[in-house]
Amino acid sequence: MLLYLRTNLLIMDSLLSNLKIVVPEKIYVKDPESSDLGKRIVEHSIILIDDIGFDSFTFKKLGTKIGSNESSIYRYFESKHKLLLYLSSWYWAWIEYQLVIETHNLAPVDKLQKAIEVVTRPRKEDINFSHVNEVLLNRIMVNENSKSFLTKEVDQENKEGYFVIYKRIVRRLSDMVKAIDAAYKFPSSLASTVLDGSLHQYFLRDHFTSITDCSEGLSPTDFMKNLVLSTLKH
Repeated sequence: MLLYLRTNLLIMDSLLSNLKIVVPEKIYVKDPESSDLGKRIVEHSIILIDDIGFDSFTFKKLGTKIGSNESSIYRYFESKHKLLLYLSSWYWAWIEYQLVIETHNLAPVDKLQKAIEVVTRPRKEDINFSHVNEVLLNRIMVNENSKSFLTKEVDQENKEGYFVIYKRIVRRLSDMVKAIDAAYKFPSSLASTVLDGSLHQYFLRDHFTSITDCSEGLSPTDFMKNLVLSTLKH
């Protein structure tokens, strides 16, 4: 059994080391993964947004930070909104890959529990992506992600596929819910609540402690597992 687990971990490490995160092409002008400058734009935009917040973030400030002209950043992203969409899509694609790998060949209840853990747990830095600090990116998702879709353009951007990865994760979780309780009427609503609700609970834990039960000893993951499994007949 121990040998089996070690073998699986080695396979997972090998797959992750060769992973390329794919983001919908319409979000960017030029793929930032295609050049050192593009990767530096992604790397330092995460650091800067985490430091000063998305509202205060500008391409001019980013250009100063990376020692490049503001115009060079526009060759990759036409606006800071598109950059935030890119970071959000990258994050969800990274989560999705972990979700697929870590829930493979599990029984339905175990699969759903593991899936909830994967999409809601605290983040650690992933050595496979040296230009992305996943801990800081997760903090941006908690604090800023809603700004990527609470816009007047959301319906058009949805038609163009900007949110396809996020929606794919919701469908995966929804299918896992239906595998446990096919009669449950709200599988997609429950699945999307797990994703968005966990981010919100992390925000409340950090800023509005009096209106959440989540703390260091009781995590948003614990809450979401309890919420989902108490809701379903299994």
